[in-house]
Amino acid sequence: MLSKVYSGTIYGIDGFIVEVEVDISSGLPSFNIVGLPDTAVKESKERVTSAIRNSGFDLPSKRITINLAPADLRKEGAGFDLPIALGILGAIGKVNCEELKNYYILGELALDGSVRPVKGVLPLAIEFSKSNNKKLIVPYFNIKETALTKIDAYPIRTLKEAVAFINKELEISPYKVDLDKLYEENFIYEVDFSEVKGQQYAKRAIEVAASGAHNIIMIGPPGAGKTMLASRIPTILPELSLEEAIETTRIYSVAGILDGKFISTRPFRAPHHTISDIALVGGGQIPKPGEISLAHNGVLFLDELPEFNRNVLEVLRQPLEKGYISVSRAAFKCDFPANIMLVAACNPCPCGYFGHPKKECKCSPYQIQRYLSKISGPLLDRIDIQIEVPPVEVDELTTFSEQESSVKIRERVKKARKIQYERYKNYRHKKIFTNSQLTSKLIKEFCPLTDEAKRIMKLGIEKMGFSARAYDRILKLARTIADMDNKEVIDSTHISEAIHYRVIDKFII
Repeated sequence: MLSKVYSGTIYGIDGFIVEVEVDISSGLPSFNIVGLPDTAVKESKERVTSAIRNSGFDLPSKRITINLAPADLRKEGAGFDLPIALGILGAIGKVNCEELKNYYILGELALDGSVRPVKGVLPLAIEFSKSNNKKLIVPYFNIKETALTKIDAYPIRTLKEAVAFINKELEISPYKVDLDKLYEENFIYEVDFSEVKGQQYAKRAIEVAASGAHNIIMIGPPGAGKTMLASRIPTILPELSLEEAIETTRIYSVAGILDGKFISTRPFRAPHHTISDIALVGGGQIPKPGEISLAHNGVLFLDELPEFNRNVLEVLRQPLEKGYISVSRAAFKCDFPANIMLVAACNPCPCGYFGHPKKECKCSPYQIQRYLSKISGPLLDRIDIQIEVPPVEVDELTTFSEQESSVKIRERVKKARKIQYERYKNYRHKKIFTNSQLTSKLIKEFCPLTDEAKRIMKLGIEKMGFSARAYDRILKLARTIADMDNKEVIDSTHISEAIHYRVIDKFII
């Protein structure tokens, strides 16, 4: 007998529909799966046979053939366990085959027949929702992901429960939730800028960076508060829109780290400096998103930047310029979104105390230069704001004065972002929303300078020796500072502040 079940697989961060065809015929007992399955899919026959028997069903001693179509698309993961099991039970008459065709089915099976969660339910549900006449059966633990789509989804805990539901012997209500309520419940930050004492200069630079989505690097001694400042940057960024939240949740779903939650706050990823380039950008035999993509629409924090391998840092160039990562293999190519705000931190020298007012640096000039030169000039050029973070004074540390909260700073950031959003409304098709995304052509159009500002800019280039890319980034930065002052024309104060945020170029290069 032949039965057909609909399921899906992940390719990059996109879902693709897969037809699971099950044929049971006479012959020597066997269980074969064809259609480019990976190891996890091939091993499903052991899980499926045990789950069927332990759920109280008899498995015939016949030839069982499973075909996963289209045959030229590689299938991976354990999410085919449940559709294969239901397809087999449909072929032997235990499940209504006509009713089975009305559902997309996902789920991994335990040996006792219970249904375990799988990766990538959200992108698959988005793809499935394009079909108006089908519903979705998913593991109970994954059900919250389907709330972000329009498809009717039914949570299942066991294989036996799935059989009873499809045969209409058990009634299960489709999962429904108020998206606005779900968004509000998850919009919680555990840290706040009001907890940061002192560092007013760094706070100002970070506010400028957030207002224009600029990349920033902080250089300072251990304990100055670089990590503390960086971890609070997401709290002053504008709230995720629903579209951004779905896109971010989709990436986490594919990576298998969603943990049943809806991502409604800006991501903050801080990988260790021992990370490999593949773990950072994504990849593998079947590419999966890396840390850069997991930070999409949020912050990627690289602490102790010179400690990262040189080849790891150099792969940041493309996503910082393009906003996406391209992972190519012999047979296919995947693009992962990577619209990130890069925040980096490092010590001024190997011991960390070069320039410290009270502690002596034990490093030689050669050691300092060798340490900082690990950050390449081309990468540094792509970091708009470069500031020094000095140690906090004792008086500032022991004061009990109230510090400005993230909510207040975020309101100012949102006002500056709104100005940019309206200014670039005719360029949204080119994905230009903030000043940091301006091209050289648009810089000429949207960054008018006063005569005094032009004079200061020329003087800065002559004295500091900025590259052409650094020149463009200073103008973008000045444009953001002017927006924060609600000024249309960039004046000398805006240019001066923007140049001041680039003064450590010469020390690193």
